[in-house]
Amino acid sequence: MKSQELAKLRLPDTPGVYIFRGKAKKPLYIGKATSLKSRVRSYFDRDIAKTRGPHIKRMTEDAQTVDFMKTDSVLEALILEARLIKKHQPYYNTKEKDDKSFNYVVITKEDFPRVLLMRGKNLLDPRYKPGYEIQYFFGPFPQGTILKDALKIIRKIFPFRDTCLPAITSRAKRGASKVIKPCFNRQIGLCPGVCTGEISKREYARTIRNLRLFFQGEKKTLLTKLQHDMSVAAKGQRFEQAGEIKKTIFSLKHIHDIALVKNSEISPDQYNFRIEAYDVAHLSGKNMVGVMCVVEDGTAQKSEYRKFKIRSFEGANDTRALTEILERRLAHIEWPLPRLVVVDGGVAQKNAALRVFSAAGVRIPVVGVVKNKRHQPERLIGNRMIRSTHESAIILANAEAHRFAINYHRNLRDTIKAPHNKASKY
Repeated sequence: MKSQELAKLRLPDTPGVYIFRGKAKKPLYIGKATSLKSRVRSYFDRDIAKTRGPHIKRMTEDAQTVDFMKTDSVLEALILEARLIKKHQPYYNTKEKDDKSFNYVVITKEDFPRVLLMRGKNLLDPRYKPGYEIQYFFGPFPQGTILKDALKIIRKIFPFRDTCLPAITSRAKRGASKVIKPCFNRQIGLCPGVCTGEISKREYARTIRNLRLFFQGEKKTLLTKLQHDMSVAAKGQRFEQAGEIKKTIFSLKHIHDIALVKNSEISPDQYNFRIEAYDVAHLSGKNMVGVMCVVEDGTAQKSEYRKFKIRSFEGANDTRALTEILERRLAHIEWPLPRLVVVDGGVAQKNAALRVFSAAGVRIPVVGVVKNKRHQPERLIGNRMIRSTHESAIILANAEAHRFAINYHRNLRDTIKAPHNKASKY
């Protein structure tokens, strides 16, 4: 598709979803936009290969036309994008990420269902036993950070339960005579009072119904049902309830999604960017350990941190230890590969990592964090563009790896002194 053909599309300056289509109108790529006009135009910049990658450049060359759907808000565009990606599985959306790397919103099957975020690798893994049954799930959502912001907006419209216990469960555990304190989210209006018994099972079921309709893109149906509920409440002289429903209707018609608008202006390549940082810790070569820390979308993913006790040698050799750690890490094919690896050290550590990746046949850029005498970051070495684009995330990942490695080393020393304590390792 040529950039000259864009004018014929008459793209609006409004939120929505766009679909690049190839032969036989097959969807090649689906995305959302704060402004359909400016976002689609950005795909035809001269530097698109540098800013978005060669695969996106190929996508624009393969595309023959672009379709679009307008939405009332960026939030609704986000949800529509997820539904369409799930339905069509466009090649260029899934080229660098499979379903296991995407994010999902799940609703549990309980008397008072929870609304939770879950990674695809857990949702799609039959071995994963979360301790609850999933009734509904929505996604895939490509951008984890934006999804978290979106859920905060949705929760203000439809307060829901996530981690607190229902009042009946709390009483059973704590004793009926004890006062049940509201959870933090109840105190700030984001939980409807499941934990304190302020909402019935039937009333909460309506909230879940409303959430489900919203995530299914049935906003018109949802508004019709809410109008009906408000009318029934008013006729029954439940004026306070009718007033609350009226506020919900107003919120749905005037969604405030400034955070999503801001984040949507950032290049998608800055999202779904998994960074793995590695560091080694020991005391004069004794109790040598290494760790892997993960930062994705600028946020530390602590559940994905991993520990490695050095097995192949004894003594002080940080570069050799790093080599062992990376080789063992690559043996875990169930872990998603990172877009960037950060190592603590200079050229020697950086080259050691590159040799491991070269031998394994994978291409992963490596950035080294060189420290000063006080062990503070002095400079970064590696690809200049990656360093400048992800500098804050690189520093965060390196700091987390250093902290985690030191703690693991100290815990290992304590474990040796008290053998009944065990630390997990890979």
